[in-house]
Amino acid sequence: MYQKYYREFLQATAAAADAPYPSLHMACHSHHFWPDVTREAQLQYWRDAAEHADSKWDLIFGSKIPDWQRAVAQTLKLPDPERIAIAPNTHELVYRLISAFDPARPLRILTTDGEFYSFARQLQRLEEETNVEITRIHQQPFDSLAERFEQELHRGDYQLAYASQVFFGSAVVFPRLLQIAANKPERTEFVIDGYHGFFALPTDLSAVADKVFYTAGSYKYLGAGEGLCFMSMPKNCRLRPRNTGWFAELAELENRADRVGYADNWLRFAGATMDYSALYRGLAVMQQFAGDGVTVDKIHQYVQAAQQRFLNTMDNAAHPLLKRDNLVYHDLHSGHGHFFTFDCTTAEQSAQLQEELRQRGVLCDRRQRLLRLGFAIYHGEHEDYRQVFG
Repeated sequence: MYQKYYREFLQATAAAADAPYPSLHMACHSHHFWPDVTREAQLQYWRDAAEHADSKWDLIFGSKIPDWQRAVAQTLKLPDPERIAIAPNTHELVYRLISAFDPARPLRILTTDGEFYSFARQLQRLEEETNVEITRIHQQPFDSLAERFEQELHRGDYQLAYASQVFFGSAVVFPRLLQIAANKPERTEFVIDGYHGFFALPTDLSAVADKVFYTAGSYKYLGAGEGLCFMSMPKNCRLRPRNTGWFAELAELENRADRVGYADNWLRFAGATMDYSALYRGLAVMQQFAGDGVTVDKIHQYVQAAQQRFLNTMDNAAHPLLKRDNLVYHDLHSGHGHFFTFDCTTAEQSAQLQEELRQRGVLCDRRQRLLRLGFAIYHGEHEDYRQVFG
């Protein structure tokens, strides 16, 4: 049904199977296969550079970036595409946001203990500063996470709150996150890390568009490869990032003032020169899927059906590690990401199981004792996943 979009990657995988190389790619949440249109998009970027030379910036800023912003806005139900900033990675965007806070004043950040490495590491470094205070809410138990996080958000004097829409380690969806953001204190800037939600879970940000910064990118479920991330920003944002690049001055090049100015659009968080081939790839996928009616809702329904087939197969397999007892809290009906996480008790058992799966032609990934198995629309429509269980 959807494998037709991924022939190049699927054929390359099959051709390399005798290497040996896994024939069932279940690391989709880590490195997603790229649709075929990304190959032509990559070449088109080269052709445009050759044809337009220096004037390619007129094409990129006048056409390609606005087209990408509109596609993202439509996907997430955001009202203003011009408030979607882009950068090579989300870390650059988030750190640019953090840099807007006055270093001479206390900075209190509320987050969880389940955020991705780049943000978690950055917080650890910031925590070494005497004016920075970090409060981390435990993810588990997940059933009470929303209540505990919201209570602390309103209790403390936080300048910044940061939480994942879908936790990278477990695929658990943060309960009621959008409602919490909608009712946040006025004093608090709120960031949602949507990388494991974007183009996987149907997401409507219309009610919180002017309340939150939402970050995500093309490397995961869009399948457009690395190098293209974005961050939506609230209306009337007046933050002045200290980490600022020359792109942020594009609106002021002809009328420079003594004071550093910021545009009232995405350029406020713009950085500097980047490789825009990723923009071409991401836009090509968005445009093809939109033209063919491949929506996030349809993608999610397809993956949910695959996940249910996996669970049914697993229940009949009696595998010593891949079983319900080891499956981290999940709820396919109320909200779950596009991978399953199994707690293998020890890192050694997780590593051993990963190697056993590779020998059976299944590629997956792990985080210490946690082994992750992902699902994508390039899996066969009737894949029963018996290959996973031996």
